[in-house]
Amino acid sequence: MHFDLTGWVVTETLNSTQVEELQHAVDEVQSWGSSVNCLNHFEMTKDGAKLCRTEYFTPFHEGLKKLLTKGEVLAMASTLLGEQAVLYKEKINYKLSGGAGWNPHQDAPAYPFINRHVSCMIAVDDSTIENGCLEIVSGAHGELLAMDKNSCIQSSVVEAMKWQPIELRAGQTMWFHSLTPHRSADNKSDNDRRALYPTFNALREGDLREDYYRLKIEEFEKHSQTGDEVRLSLIDDFRGKKVK
Repeated sequence: MHFDLTGWVVTETLNSTQVEELQHAVDEVQSWGSSVNCLNHFEMTKDGAKLCRTEYFTPFHEGLKKLLTKGEVLAMASTLLGEQAVLYKEKINYKLSGGAGWNPHQDAPAYPFINRHVSCMIAVDDSTIENGCLEIVSGAHGELLAMDKNSCIQSSVVEAMKWQPIELRAGQTMWFHSLTPHRSADNKSDNDRRALYPTFNALREGDLREDYYRLKIEEFEKHSQTGDEVRLSLIDDFRGKKVK
């Protein structure tokens, strides 16, 4: 299987009607602001403060909850894990025009409580080189690589790797192993590049979504962010600047 050999695979997840429904759903979440008790994160861009991520939104949006917890997406996660999967966490990365990208990293260090998990990127808008599509390294998902102080991949390791940009049409999905190295560039285009990123774990390890978000909120409250960069994860992989 391509996924087993490379650590990633692209699937055709949504038809044109479903793409329109997804874009409408993400428009709704993007417009919520503080009116809904989800987690919103902002970054400072050359055009001012912009929303860069929303997470913990499935309790408040039935359509997105159904997409991520029933049907084809959950079935594919279960196939790739080789056993029944359950939703571990969900986020929308907006990467609006002028938005920042992510440093090279593996996801596993950011996901406590679980040993087996898989993530995917469902393209809400076309994801291109110009607007900062995902870049990956094939066949490097066999072990946890050497990390720097931010739990990102050490620069010497990054420089020795062959990075491949993966452009996606809206509605396509890229699945990747929790140890697949990936990164993305800043969005230097005039077009937004929104993407839905669910992560799934093996159900036998437990339904741990609430535990993950409880820990994340506690960690963010415990450790005030230092420096100029926004912290979006339990590792410091995002390059966005704080809104001050």
